[in-house]
Amino acid sequence: MWRLLVFVILLTALPTALRAQEGWDSCRAVSGAAAPVLTDCRPVEGVIDPQGRELWLRSTVQRAAGHEPQALYVVGVASSEVWLNDHRLGANGQPGASESEEIAGRYEAAFPIPDNLWREADNEIVIRMSSFHGRVRLDGPIAGLLVGRWPWPSRAPLLAMAFIAAGSLFAAAFGFGVIHGLRRTGSSLMLGALAAVAGLQAILESLRTLVPYAYPVHGWRLVGIWGLAAVFSILLVSWAVSRFWPQARRPVLAVTVVAVVATVFVEGFDAKTVLALIVGLAISVSVTAVAVWRRRPGARPTLAYLGLFLAVALIFPAWLTDLSYFLFAAGLVLPLLMIEVVRLGRDDQSREVALTRAAARPNCLTVASARGVERVPLADIIAIVGADDYVELRLIGGRRLLHAARLDRLEKHLPDSFLRVHRSVIANLDQVRGLEREGGRNRLLMREGEPLPISRNRLGTVREALEDVAPSPASE
Repeated sequence: MWRLLVFVILLTALPTALRAQEGWDSCRAVSGAAAPVLTDCRPVEGVIDPQGRELWLRSTVQRAAGHEPQALYVVGVASSEVWLNDHRLGANGQPGASESEEIAGRYEAAFPIPDNLWREADNEIVIRMSSFHGRVRLDGPIAGLLVGRWPWPSRAPLLAMAFIAAGSLFAAAFGFGVIHGLRRTGSSLMLGALAAVAGLQAILESLRTLVPYAYPVHGWRLVGIWGLAAVFSILLVSWAVSRFWPQARRPVLAVTVVAVVATVFVEGFDAKTVLALIVGLAISVSVTAVAVWRRRPGARPTLAYLGLFLAVALIFPAWLTDLSYFLFAAGLVLPLLMIEVVRLGRDDQSREVALTRAAARPNCLTVASARGVERVPLADIIAIVGADDYVELRLIGGRRLLHAARLDRLEKHLPDSFLRVHRSVIANLDQVRGLEREGGRNRLLMREGEPLPISRNRLGTVREALEDVAPSPASE
């Protein structure tokens, strides 16, 4: 599908380019001294189709003005051998009269043309091609036969954009996967799958640029691209109807599946893929339009975005599967991922507030740990030490627990017997047996466990608090 973009560039910049189905004769051939001798040549009617047979093609072309190097480009599911003015330019694989005689070539091949082979006019190109190894039959097996400047124009900018979109989509898929692991929500699973499918399709679309694969692979690649587009459409509709119109989920999904699967009967894999995507977009737009009419929250911006997506697909269908599809898919799932992350943070904050409020209950702290929820007597807590978004409770008897709460928030709900002695430590003053100074640092000695550090700016507060609790010997 990249060829749609590349050929536009070539055909615009190179007036001597030969169109894929124009200006070619189909001939019979016999061996000659330097090149094959063609007879009984007739204009090609319809598409050039070497699938299951051997073809001999002939055309004439004029050299472009200027001194830029030229090449003949053959793009399609065929092995090929090329001559210009009775001089052999080379072969892509080895065409033959049967499958056993043919060696499969690459899907894209370029044959540079030496300057000394050009005539002033009527340069004759002869191509022998065959295609016996393709297992997927294509309606348009030859995408292009053209003469243009050498080397092939760079596709790096479009490739970079596709990879940026693919990277964003895979990142979104990972994010939704994490959210699903935490919340087990169906929407996060669908959106994660949606992003992953679009990312995989972006990679498949870029495969021709990344890997010079043999032509039999191309048919299966096109099948994969259509299949991923079909899955994307079904997932998109599934998400939209589950989000905005859950009562109609089953009938809408049934219609979507039937309509998307029916695109397999459309001629041409490019058309199949584009139509599968448009079907999913059109049904999703219809679902969100109903939601807007019913005044469902969030339906209006979703309808606007999907409507724009559909409009671009209808106006520029050739660009849909090459680039705009991935950009729009990324633009859809990334904001939804951010919304889910914000919602997850708010839910966690609410949960943390509920847990820390429970600390105000007399004599106990409600702790959320890996083992579940546990009530811990405040008298059993020696110290509370901050550990990122968690705190570590150090208990009598050497036991330790991780609690899903922040130190700052927890401090507000603890009784006065608990004092912040360090930016990352809260001590239970009832468990203190004294102070000491060692190596220039002040430490709080506890009845059990290791000493706790005291910040220099908190030392005075700690001394006063200990004096208010009970007189105790202090060693410095």
